[in-house]
Formats: sequence, structure tokens, C-alpha cells
Amino acid sequence: MTEIVLMSDAKVAAVPVQECGEQLVDVRRAGSLLVDERKWQDSAGAFAHLRQGVLDRLLKAQARLPEGMRLLFVEGYRPPALQRHYFDEYAAQLRADRPKWSAEQVRSAASRYVSPPEIAPHSAGAAVDLTLVDDNGRELDLGTRMNATPEESAGACYTQADNISDGARSHRHLLSSALTAAGLVNYPTEWWHWSYGDRYWALMTGAESAHYGPRELD
Repeated sequence: MTEIVLMSDAKVAAVPVQECGEQLVDVRRAGSLLVDERKWQDSAGAFAHLRQGVLDRLLKAQARLPEGMRLLFVEGYRPPALQRHYFDEYAAQLRADRPKWSAEQVRSAASRYVSPPEIAPHSAGAAVDLTLVDDNGRELDLGTRMNATPEESAGACYTQADNISDGARSHRHLLSSALTAAGLVNYPTEWWHWSYGDRYWALMTGAESAHYGPRELD
């Protein structure tokens, strides 16, 4: 497997942000994306927001999918406080399971699944968690459930994992091809996580700076 740059890597944090000021928009208003209901208990609807540039690219990606397939949008924007809660919670779990690990080992391992809050693409409105469905809205097999941890999935959550079926691998390839062609990049430890305009995207594409930094939802 190709060496993976984790979100905790100093190279990611070193990428400068030239905030472009683009607004967060509610993807439900676009009407073209199928939005999953598992996050709708968020009364503020924060989960359904993205930067306009990310939404535009998702719609381009969807247009590239084979007939009979659609993107299923699950989560976009995540408030910084919620991102920190998720990170701290997972880090605490790892620390309890591996008491001999150093603080840096815990931080690195946690970042395979939850981005450190200060650089999190979700908190910039730059990242989206999504999957594929058929025309009837049924989720296709992509090898693991969305948001499966590396521990519970035996690493099958990694995009290039080899312990998944041929069918799941084919679906991941279709998803990756469409999103990559539209300009998004994948976080390799999570097949469902894609982003555009954030620090990780900038590092992976060689851009001089990120377009979007963490922000609060207006």
C-alpha cells in the first residue's frame, strides 16, 4: 500500500490558508443531491452545508457516474466544537486501549479516523462524507459501513484495502474516478471522505495554499 500522509502530519498543518471568503451553502437547496437522513436530528442543519465550490464539484462528479447510480450525501460541514469533541472522544478511547502509547502516537492514530480540530476539512466546509446508491436509494456495497473505524473493520475502511470483495472494490473505483475527475481528493484511511480547497487537498495537489479554513456557521 502506498505510504499515507495522515492529517496529523506536520506537512498538512504547514500549508497556508488564503481564505477566499466563499459562503457555506445548504446542499438540500440544490435539489440535485440525495441527502441521507441519518444526520437530520441536527436541528441547525449544519451537516448539510458545504462551500459552494465543493458542491459544484460534487454535482459534476454525480454527472460522471454510470446510469443507475447516484451520490448519497451524508455529512459536510462540522462545527469546530463538534470536531474537537469527536477527536477527543476517539483519542481517549485509543489511550485507554493502549496506555503505553505516547501522546504523539495517540494523536497520529486518532487522525486516521478523525482529523485534528485545528486543520479539519469538515470544519472548513471543504469535506464531505458520501457513498453510492442505486436509483431506488439503496446503498451499494463499498466494503464497510460508512464511518467504520480501522479497528472494527480490520483496515477495510482504507480506500485501497485488499480485504474487501471485488464488487466493493469496483464501486470504490467508480466513486473515486468520478470525484477525482471533478477535482476532489480522498483521505486514504476513509473511502467515504473527500475534500476540495482545504489544507489536505492543497498538499495532495501541490497547490500553494488552501482556499478554505475552519469557520463557524453563520
